[in-house]
Amino acid sequence: MLTKGDDFPLHQTAEPIAYSGTDRNFYDRYFFNGYNPDGSGFFALAFGVYPHLDIADASFSCIRNGVQHNLHASRELGMERMDLQVGPIRIEVIEPLKLLRVQVDGEGIRADLIFTGRAFPIEEPRFTFRNGPRTFMDYTRMTQNGHYTGWIEVDGERIEVAPGCSGTRDRSWGVRPVGAADMQPHSASRQPCFFWQWTPVNLETRSLFFHVNAHRSGTPWNTRAAIAPDGAAHDGFAETPAARMVTHHQPGTRWPSGGELTIETENGPLAVRFEPVQRFQMRGLGYTCPRWGHGLHHGALAVERADFELAALDPLAPDMGNLHVQILCRVTTSDGESGMGTFEQLVLGPYDPWGLTGYVDTPVSG
Repeated sequence: MLTKGDDFPLHQTAEPIAYSGTDRNFYDRYFFNGYNPDGSGFFALAFGVYPHLDIADASFSCIRNGVQHNLHASRELGMERMDLQVGPIRIEVIEPLKLLRVQVDGEGIRADLIFTGRAFPIEEPRFTFRNGPRTFMDYTRMTQNGHYTGWIEVDGERIEVAPGCSGTRDRSWGVRPVGAADMQPHSASRQPCFFWQWTPVNLETRSLFFHVNAHRSGTPWNTRAAIAPDGAAHDGFAETPAARMVTHHQPGTRWPSGGELTIETENGPLAVRFEPVQRFQMRGLGYTCPRWGHGLHHGALAVERADFELAALDPLAPDMGNLHVQILCRVTTSDGESGMGTFEQLVLGPYDPWGLTGYVDTPVSG
């Protein structure tokens, strides 16, 4: 099956671009978020292509007056991966690795936003993890901070993003659990668990990145911190695995309420403090969302708007769809810079350092 991608020098194997190895869970994804300098106007977008499920889906979310407005769309891919539009949501790559455009127009939600990178994207270490003999994750992600111009409109009320509006965008591709769940249990006897934290930060003159995936014991299996000065090229970053986050939590939840990150640098430890401003629910982009989970089949084309009041959500809902959050934070560093960034966290199942033994209990320590 030949598609538009086959007319570009992008091939990695002898197969046409329509095929991505043999794993049915292969995916290719865009993610964006943004916020004004005062912490208002938070928005985010996710766009995923699932070649072997023959599906593309996208979601756009924004927060206004305590309500998170979410627009979801899904379509059959038809094996054509070069079409970056799903219903009312569209991405345009204007200048690869630097300049991208996001457009939205559906169900009372409209937006036209241009992202400009502050430095060359960082390449995070390859994420490879198995549950027993079964591959759970095997993917690569590039991450880039930047600034936005443009506007967002909800039910006829258009608001321009503020000067200095900043945020993060990433691209990841590889294998993750997508589409309908695998009903065949694996042979491991221990209760499944997943621990994830990710903190992309926009400071005054540089970008800061930290992530950690950890085992139930607390031992990291993938972690890295990176510091990228504005304008840095692909080799202009300082990177290290020697970083540690001390996390605080909102009582009665698994949601972080800030924390202190320490990064070991060549000039000594850099302390980074996170103070929460507002919460964003990742289910608005399909993450851990039972209805709009990534790669689910909704027919030839489906579009739906779903709004919810953030204060009304159950943090430990039985479907676990509210556990995955990004907390927008004010950030200060021990060497005198300040800025804004997101503290993303998803903790499913047990995690020994926090005293977690199941899925709906809450941390007893940070």
